[in-house]
Amino acid sequence: MTKAFLKIRPRMLFLSSMVILIWAALLVRFFHIQVIRANDLSDRSKRQGGNKVNLAAVRGAVKDKNGNELATNVVHYSFAIHPSEVENREQLITAFSEATGRERKYYEARFNEPVNYVFLERNLRSEVARPLLELSDRGLVSSRHGYRSYPHKNVASQIIGFTNVDNRGIEGVEKQFDKNLQGKDGWIVLQQDGKGRSRRNNAYPRMAPVDGSDVYLTIDLQYQAILQDELQRQINRTSAGGAMGVILEPATGKILAMASLPDYDPNAAATFPRATFRNRTVTDQFEPGSTFKVVAAAAAITHRSVSLHEEFNCGGGRYEFRGHIIEDWEKFGLLTFPQIIQNSSNVGIVKIAERIGPRNLYTIGRKFGFGALSGITFPGEAKGVFKPTDDWSGISIAEISIGYEVSITSLQLALAYGAVANGGFLMKPHIVEKIVHPSGTVSYEAEPTVVRRVASREVMAELTDILELVIAKGTGAKAYLPGWGVAGKTGTAKKFMAGGYSERRFIASFAGFFPANDPRLVGIIIVDEPRDGLHWGSETSAPVFKSVMKRIIQADNSILAHKPVKERPAMLVAEATRSEEVEVPTRTSAPILSYSVPVSNEEGWATVPDVRGRSLRNATSMLRRVGLKVAPLGSGTVVWQNPPPGKRVRKSSFCSIGLGLN
Repeated sequence: MTKAFLKIRPRMLFLSSMVILIWAALLVRFFHIQVIRANDLSDRSKRQGGNKVNLAAVRGAVKDKNGNELATNVVHYSFAIHPSEVENREQLITAFSEATGRERKYYEARFNEPVNYVFLERNLRSEVARPLLELSDRGLVSSRHGYRSYPHKNVASQIIGFTNVDNRGIEGVEKQFDKNLQGKDGWIVLQQDGKGRSRRNNAYPRMAPVDGSDVYLTIDLQYQAILQDELQRQINRTSAGGAMGVILEPATGKILAMASLPDYDPNAAATFPRATFRNRTVTDQFEPGSTFKVVAAAAAITHRSVSLHEEFNCGGGRYEFRGHIIEDWEKFGLLTFPQIIQNSSNVGIVKIAERIGPRNLYTIGRKFGFGALSGITFPGEAKGVFKPTDDWSGISIAEISIGYEVSITSLQLALAYGAVANGGFLMKPHIVEKIVHPSGTVSYEAEPTVVRRVASREVMAELTDILELVIAKGTGAKAYLPGWGVAGKTGTAKKFMAGGYSERRFIASFAGFFPANDPRLVGIIIVDEPRDGLHWGSETSAPVFKSVMKRIIQADNSILAHKPVKERPAMLVAEATRSEEVEVPTRTSAPILSYSVPVSNEEGWATVPDVRGRSLRNATSMLRRVGLKVAPLGSGTVVWQNPPPGKRVRKSSFCSIGLGLN
């Protein structure tokens, strides 16, 4: 080593050490930034250099059973560009010109504007925007927006409900199934430059929105419109305070129409009183009057408390029961059990209730579902009031047998008469048919569900014959449909007001089903406070049932397959010998069409055979013979089936059958 090197060596060592230390510090800092704090700094960079934008999901539609839209979205799309970022100018100009019909010159001028962001189109309808949404260009920006629309206005409004300004359901099905309908919003991060301007960058993260599912109701739009129209006509005619109605399938419990008036238009809900939002067929309870006599009648037949031909002295329409006077609307003398129901004699049914006893009457009433929630998936359901026998007073058995001291909903009454119509089964009501995801998968589908057996098929067949007399020769004559067998019961109840029963305010009702030989539809009509002189259920509610069902028959050809042949059942023949002859459509052992060997005229389609009352093996053989698959539930003989007999379905479809003991 030279003396010169030795002289500068300390300086070189110092400089080298400093360089090494600096590089070591830089490496440590680099490691800290790139590894230890990588995620944190990346997020901070995106927050500072990116703008996260919400991508709203499209709310699912609410549809009727046939796919008609009841609640939908009016969706619009807007398109803009960052001119300096456009990758294929000519392709975009051509695509927009072809989609909208505008001249190319219009878009060329938009592309030439000396700005960073310019709109090409705003509020394009979905069908126009669809091909434009398929374009892929870094400089093209699209956005969608929309609002809820109810195309049929007041029709089914209290079932559907409506949404608030945030597109969240706050009434009806919109509220009950909000999570299914609303979907899940997505988001996209837009690149933001130093001047705060945003643009799309495919390198930035994005999560696509998941649109809401469509909810299909069991409601038939045509049935619903007919029901609401006829109820409104009767309100106008009788100056009533309101009206309610329910139509359902007795075999499945599916609700085809359900209305209460006054109602509202969900497109302008804020302009209507809140009271009109409530679906009173589910939420409001009332004392039913004589339509409740079906409970005492079913109990009497079940326990053989009386015979069909036994006569009761109705005392000229007046009977003292434990210090309480029971009165009839007419001065009846001797009446048989069927005639008591036919003429709606309060005295007669109270005397029969004495034979039945409190426990048996209460047991049958509970089996019919009174005093309990029905299980419908709809907000605000009332369970009614049906007190246990321990809470009954000395006259409760008389009051309850004629429809007082008990409160029910219109839906409960419909389900009870449905149990009579279907041979003795209380069904769980369904308002939703299915829920379909945007991908097409069905996440939920309603299946007929038996809550319990109320009474045997034989008991309900006898009761149906008696209810046919009500229409043929009794208080329900104005519900008669020429050529059809109708079974039903009228009711007139005083309203309890200011501590007592009013002599001027009434609830008029009718409950019935048809065809009586093979029931397809159950209908309940309630008219609240019709004017004096028109307050009887026979005068006010029964005619509405007739008008509704007549229009449904005219509108729905599938009902005609179940029109009965005109034969006179034994009970009507026996009654005719006691008085004048009456021409009526009557109960038959089978519908007019035979389904034992159904034949399809169209390839790929089959007519569903009637397998009710048959063994599982026999039913399975019949269904497979016409190309259908079988989904059995329970054991015994077939008590219900879905689809119903006579319906045209595609081959390889499933037919659900419920088996039980008759």
